[in-house]
Amino acid sequence: MDYVMAFMVGGALCAIAQLFMDIGKFSQMHVMSLFVAAGVVLGIGGIYDRLIAIAGAGAAFPISGFGYFLAKGVLAQSGAAGWLAVSAGWLAVSSGMFQFAGAILSFAIVLSFFTALLCKPKG
Repeated sequence: MDYVMAFMVGGALCAIAQLFMDIGKFSQMHVMSLFVAAGVVLGIGGIYDRLIAIAGAGAAFPISGFGYFLAKGVLAQSGAAGWLAVSAGWLAVSSGMFQFAGAILSFAIVLSFFTALLCKPKG
């Protein structure tokens, strides 16, 4: 049942993105930015936690999951010293973002490099 829920939620997120591009005439970059921002907002509100509990990887792997992990890192770092306290500092809060999202960024960079080696891009 876990696989079915992951497929349904991940597919629904992808279908929503496709509807934004087809009906709303948004570009791919606009939809990606919207989904990252939505992941941050839903992550701060605690709603995305429930979605990940239900769908697992179906909610964590889309681009909205990246926004959620950025928000989760900021909340984890700032939670020790209060919400964006001055004592925590912007550097500490910024490093908290990459505590959770660092592995995602590293994976994307390495995968992009090897894809570029295999596909020989023209640009």
